[in-house]
Amino acid sequence: MQAVFVQIKCHLGKAYEVANQIADAEIASEIYSTAGDFDLLVKFYVGEGEDIGHFVTQKIQHFTGIKDTRTIPTFKAF
Repeated sequence: MQAVFVQIKCHLGKAYEVANQIADAEIASEIYSTAGDFDLLVKFYVGEGEDIGHFVTQKIQHFTGIKDTRTIPTFKAF
């Protein structure tokens, strides 16, 4: 499994709604509220060989209230 972090920018006032939708879908390992350009930082585990782009567009970006995402793939844990 490969860890992938996704920063999520939500429409105004929708961060809690988006976080709850992701939590209810049971696809995230961890969900954090953040300050700055993005509202949420979410950690996902994607299967080896699974297309990260498809994972993000098909399983994350469809939630109501998401305005933008930034995907941060990881390579090695220390």
